[in-house]
Amino acid sequence: MKKYKVGIIGCGTIFPMHAVPVYELEETDLVAVCDIKEDRAKDCAERFDCRYYIDYKEMIENEDLDVVHICTPHYLHAPMAIYAAQKKVNILTEKPMAINVKEAKAMIKAANDNDVSLGVIFQNRYNKGAIAIKKALDEGLLGQIYSCKMQVTWDRSDEYYSKSDWKGTWDKEGGGVVIDQSIHTLDLMRWFVGSDVQFVDAHIANRLHEEIEVEDSAEGVIGFKNGVNGAFFTINYYTDNSPVVIEMHCENGFIKYEGETAHIKYNDGRETIVSHNPNESFHYGNVKSYWGVSHVKQIKDHYKHLSEGKNPPITGEEAILTQQVVNAIYESGKMKKRIYI
Repeated sequence: MKKYKVGIIGCGTIFPMHAVPVYELEETDLVAVCDIKEDRAKDCAERFDCRYYIDYKEMIENEDLDVVHICTPHYLHAPMAIYAAQKKVNILTEKPMAINVKEAKAMIKAANDNDVSLGVIFQNRYNKGAIAIKKALDEGLLGQIYSCKMQVTWDRSDEYYSKSDWKGTWDKEGGGVVIDQSIHTLDLMRWFVGSDVQFVDAHIANRLHEEIEVEDSAEGVIGFKNGVNGAFFTINYYTDNSPVVIEMHCENGFIKYEGETAHIKYNDGRETIVSHNPNESFHYGNVKSYWGVSHVKQIKDHYKHLSEGKNPPITGEEAILTQQVVNAIYESGKMKKRIYI
């Protein structure tokens, strides 16, 4: 079995979600980590018994890597991925793949031109409830989808933003509640509907934050080419991280996805409930409890596909479809008009 030499760029909050699986999987060998803050890089290297760098280019040049994981601020995803691709290194990047569609396309082109894989983390697709919904829809058990809606109401205080030198900015984060907190739920809704997007009509605003220049609220409609309209409402000025909700009205029943639990109610009275296994766990260290085990599932699946010579489960070509929706929401909100994709 091939053992992939892996480097991770970025030793911040999301780092353990990548480092622990890579360290423990049989298919991977974590050989180096990188962060511009040397003390943080050194601490992570000591924890995972590997080398550290403060320059990602130097790490890629020196370590003969097979795969690089990108866990850095959003605006760095594209240049780092493109550089890695040009050095013939496969890439797995955190969401969003970039801060705009132009950069996302450049990442895909670089990967294709250099015959390397480009994967993007959308780990919520690996939640048991999400998988159950997608399977029921794909098998036609619910018939035609009439419409759908999603809601994200979370808490990101001014203090949360003040601790960061890049969050809450258009040029470095690429936006606020949409591109950071809501992108996973937008991705799930788009994945469930299973159709290309035709248009986005949205409003965005910063209503309650003083420390940021980006939006803390967004609402609108996503029009899919199969005729389904998907409503969305998202804020990050609530005082709790409430479970996300997706609802779908279908020909043969209703779907409600709440948190990680799927409720599928058929018109004939049957009901299916699928949730996560409470005994299923993966110890990442001191991280947010609601992140669950799906990161390790996607990362393990990613390397399974690599070892079989297949494209990663969520490619750049797939992830850019959600990127287009995110950026269309911003364009629509700023220009105050419907945007066609």
